[in-house]
Amino acid sequence: MNRDINPSSIAPTAANFAHGVLSTDASRILHISGTVGTRPDGTISDDIAEQAAETWRSIAAICAEAGLGLDDIVSITTYAVAGEQLGGVMAARDAALGGRRVASVLITVPALVRPEWRMEVAAVAIR
Repeated sequence: MNRDINPSSIAPTAANFAHGVLSTDASRILHISGTVGTRPDGTISDDIAEQAAETWRSIAAICAEAGLGLDDIVSITTYAVAGEQLGGVMAARDAALGGRRVASVLITVPALVRPEWRMEVAAVAIR
């Protein structure tokens, strides 16, 4: 079972994420590598929101292959190219996680490894 940790003695989070996630009785831990929005056919959209949606579809498939689901994600790290509009990235995250709050960090970077990649997500899932 996973439980949000959001102490009332500290400032609330600045967005839809948890300060921490406590996992008890975990028997499976999946560390998901940085995942980008490349489609199964190898193409990638120029639109960062579409890249984000495809990224989360890939993360869902990785979880499923491990016998887990998006509900088991407890932590994410998102990298986005500086200057990008991040509304679509956040909307894709919120849709994938069903509005659940998880431990989260968003880092803007000057570039990712390939110029067509505009965002990337790494995650941890626990059940």
